Amino acid sequence: MARCEVCFRHCEIEEGGRGACGARTCIGGCIVALNYGCVTSIALDPIEKKPLSRFCPGSSVLSVGSYGCNLFCPFCQNHDISRSKGEGFDNFISPEELAGIAVRYKDRGNIGIAYTYNEPLIGYEFVRDTARIVKDMGMKNILVSNGTVTKAVQDEILPLIDAMNIDIKSMSEKTYKEILGGDLDSVKDFITNAVKTSHVELTMLIVPGMNDTEEEMIELADWISELKDKDGNIIGPKIPLHISRFFPRYKMSDKAPTDVAKISRLVEIAREKLLFVYKGNC
Repeated sequence: MARCEVCFRHCEIEEGGRGACGARTCIGGCIVALNYGCVTSIALDPIEKKPLSRFCPGSSVLSVGSYGCNLFCPFCQNHDISRSKGEGFDNFISPEELAGIAVRYKDRGNIGIAYTYNEPLIGYEFVRDTARIVKDMGMKNILVSNGTVTKAVQDEILPLIDAMNIDIKSMSEKTYKEILGGDLDSVKDFITNAVKTSHVELTMLIVPGMNDTEEEMIELADWISELKDKDGNIIGPKIPLHISRFFPRYKMSDKAPTDVAKISRLVEIAREKLLFVYKGNC
């Protein structure tokens, strides 16, 4: 048995067992990522789809995902891979091979690799190893994450990343704990550190009855507006926020989509503190 140090759960994993994320195991008394190099999804996407609205607009990025996640969002649109333990996926790609694919797509506007689709940092070793090669090639590394990892993982990953979109799913610790199986303080810590090292945009998916109040949006915008760069300068008002509309998915397939007027109102509220606020899925 060994203890995993990737996220706040600190899973004690028995030999051959799995952590809560479904992708980390114990082999020979050491924690390893079973999903290392296992690519379940790969596509050349517009960078705006990540979503990133103020980083290399008009470019494309090679988006790559694996399997597993350390949150349990009941509205997950990629639950077929996020809740998978790798069943049916045996497509191994080495960091060198993946970086080579990214280079081959440069003539189609590709600027690098986006680690996305599932939670990439539960397999941070593959992200780290690939990102180093991509960086050496002069291309960009983009991360799409729920931000639920420890400082030790952040220290290895953040210096390699050029841009991120980080989900902040609620400003309520109760919501994170009881609905998402997560930890709000971990996410806030990740964002606070990430804005010191790279371009960061944030996304909140507005789920009816979960995080759709004006009070919660005021709290979010206030918190973002106070974020600082590595020199202690306040940069929060310039951090882009994407406010996205929920559609029925997974265990919330019976819930109605978020009202568009609600999204518009929350965007208005956020713009009282933030300069760049975008509607998503509307």
